[in-house]
Amino acid sequence: MTRRLISSGSTFEAEIGYSRAVVEGDWIFVSGTTGFDYSTMTISDDLLEQAEQCFKNIESALRQAGSGLQDIVRVTYVLPNAADFELCWPVFRQYLGKVRPAAMMISAGLSDPRMRIEIQVTARKSS
Repeated sequence: MTRRLISSGSTFEAEIGYSRAVVEGDWIFVSGTTGFDYSTMTISDDLLEQAEQCFKNIESALRQAGSGLQDIVRVTYVLPNAADFELCWPVFRQYLGKVRPAAMMISAGLSDPRMRIEIQVTARKSS
C-alpha cells in the first residue's frame, strides 16, 4: 500500500506537523478540521458558519483523495460547549443526512478560543 499525505495549505499543518488527511489504501483519515477558511486564514464568529466551513474543508480533502462525503463511515464532533451540539444538527443533516456515518460528540476545549467546533472523519473509497 502507498501512503499519501494531503494538505489544505493551512499554516497549522506545517507549524504543528500533521496532514489534513492521510490516504492508506482505500481508507482516508481526515484530521480534526475547524471552521477556518484556509485560503484567507480567517474564521467566522458564527457557530453554524464554522460548521459549514468544516464540511467544505473536509470535502476538499476527500476530493483530493479521490473520494467524497458519501464515503464517510465515521465522524467525531468536538465542541467546547456541549449545549451548541444540537444547534449544529441541521448542518450535520445537510452534509451527512443521507450518509449516516457512525458518530460521536465530545465536549472539550479547542486550541484557539475562536474555534467553536472541530470535525474529524474517516472515509473509505467506494469500489
